Amino acid sequence: MLPRYRSVVASAFLIACLATTTVQAEKVPTDPFTERTEVQAFIAEMVADHGFDRDELYSLLAAIAPVPKAIALIKPPADPGVRSWQRYRSRFIEPKRIAAGKRFMARYATELERAEARYGVPRAIIGGIIGVETIYGKHTGTFNALATLTTLAFDYPPRAELFRKELRELLLMARSEQRSPGTYQGSFAGALGLPQFLPSSIRAYAIDFDGDGHIDLQESVADAIGSVANYLAVHGWQRDQPVATTVIATGTGIDAAVAEGISPRRNADEWREQGVDVRQVGAGETALELPSALRSLPAALIDLITPAQPTEYRLGYQNFYVITRYNKSTFYASAVMDLAEELAPSKR
Repeated sequence: MLPRYRSVVASAFLIACLATTTVQAEKVPTDPFTERTEVQAFIAEMVADHGFDRDELYSLLAAIAPVPKAIALIKPPADPGVRSWQRYRSRFIEPKRIAAGKRFMARYATELERAEARYGVPRAIIGGIIGVETIYGKHTGTFNALATLTTLAFDYPPRAELFRKELRELLLMARSEQRSPGTYQGSFAGALGLPQFLPSSIRAYAIDFDGDGHIDLQESVADAIGSVANYLAVHGWQRDQPVATTVIATGTGIDAAVAEGISPRRNADEWREQGVDVRQVGAGETALELPSALRSLPAALIDLITPAQPTEYRLGYQNFYVITRYNKSTFYASAVMDLAEELAPSKR
């Protein structure tokens, strides 16, 4: 179910937002964004394609000061260091987050059960994503979304196209909600609310799950729960199917198998033909044959590397791939899966 948005007059929207727009606590630059050719082209596009008032949009963007911290945080590190699955995992699978997750699961059991029933996404997976993203709403971000997205759209060329799209979506979303775009607060990348949706994802996948007539991913936990479930369902979640299986992988074809990527392509027998033998991890790290139901499922071979330790391998099925549509990282999807296991009803 996709959100329905009301059409309102652009001028009324922008008159209201000019009075209330707040940006990062920095002085307005001597050369405002609106003196730049690319910003003027963006304004012209919003006028021509979406009916915004040029002068009001010009005034809105002219008042925005850059947010250099957003660029500093979004840039890849100059020295990325060595990736470590165990170090990454320890940030999310730790006692405080697990305890907060169990409280969240108990408090919102009705909403989680309803989302699971409607969309087929297990309640623990929904809880796992919200837990990894914001520790159940504890850290949703302190950046002004309008200023941040404008900065990234016009001061960060490597991803300018993406962030100009998100700036456009924020303006359209704010107009639909009859709200000033300067009142949205989120991450350094412009992600919003408990599930950290970008504006384009809010407009495409967020839903009114509490039935109050509007969508609010910041204050309505029910809307956040339903929206996460809807997002995963739209991206191909398979009801009652596994996410991934931890395996022992041996053979000469492991590197080639990993290089095939994270989209599920081959079942266990087909992997064996490619020189990779995969067996389920049993008690005491013993290698067991995969059950026939798992052997037949297409999967990707996922390598979770930790320096100076044996690599952990998982067979990632369709639902693992769907989680990577939320965040395109095998570490991320594996952490969501592991946190979900801690939150599953059998652990409580």
